[in-house]
Amino acid sequence: MCLAVPGRIIALEGTSATVDFGGVQRAADVSLIDNPSVGDFVLVHVGFAIKKVDEHVAKETYRLLADVFEGTGGGA
Repeated sequence: MCLAVPGRIIALEGTSATVDFGGVQRAADVSLIDNPSVGDFVLVHVGFAIKKVDEHVAKETYRLLADVFEGTGGGA
């Protein structure tokens, strides 16, 4: 199973970004997305930002992941 996790770009230098995942910061390559900017929410898979998403999608994904990891089964 593959999992892409949403995060927010907080720093950008060339094709390398620092992405914040709810307080955990990691480096990600942003060369696969168009016009990345600080403040953008992106889906990151194995160190690559693969898609921009809006803030609502990112927050809903965080909520669903929290439900799964806490064992509540989600809201579906």
